Amino acid sequence: MVWDVLNMIGTIAFAMSGAIVALKVKYDIIGAYVLGLITAFGGGAVRNLFIGIPIIELWQQNTLFIVALITISIVLLLPDNSVRLLTKWNIFDSIGLSAFAVQGAMYAQSIDLPLLAVMFAAAITGAGGGIIRDVLAQQKPNVLHQDVYVLWALLAGFVIGMEWLSESYQFYILFAVTLILRGISHRFGWSLPTRTIQKLQED
Repeated sequence: MVWDVLNMIGTIAFAMSGAIVALKVKYDIIGAYVLGLITAFGGGAVRNLFIGIPIIELWQQNTLFIVALITISIVLLLPDNSVRLLTKWNIFDSIGLSAFAVQGAMYAQSIDLPLLAVMFAAAITGAGGGIIRDVLAQQKPNVLHQDVYVLWALLAGFVIGMEWLSESYQFYILFAVTLILRGISHRFGWSLPTRTIQKLQED
């Protein structure tokens, strides 16, 4: 039940996020649907590919596809002011990350994968769709250069991989904590350490 609820939450949040990005970069209606679906299902598809789950399982989520299509349609029908407000909130990435990180880790743990694989599943499920979305939108993926983003997914995967949780409410608490940490890190502009190489000046 927890897995299904988080899967639904993550799908709605990322479908909305993808559609909003498509509107920001002035894609047409087909582009909005493509970007919304890619964002919602891309992370799970990449996760399945890496942990050996047949890709055919992706196409057996009829209910989630319908929910994603409805969500994208709602975004497209919203007035401009409402879309700007949703963009300003910038919360859907955080919700999608948190829900899919926990859901992805639970999925990997359910098939008895080792700790590192559970953490990887959490990270790629939570962030993979957003990375693909940003690449298709010709934007530099935020997850790779700013904000503490993937770290929270990895921590959620670590907690689940260590088998510290057993009750349903504990997974919901982990989802809420991950969401709060992501929100705080975004609000205060936390970033992981970076190193850059300065361009050599030509003689």
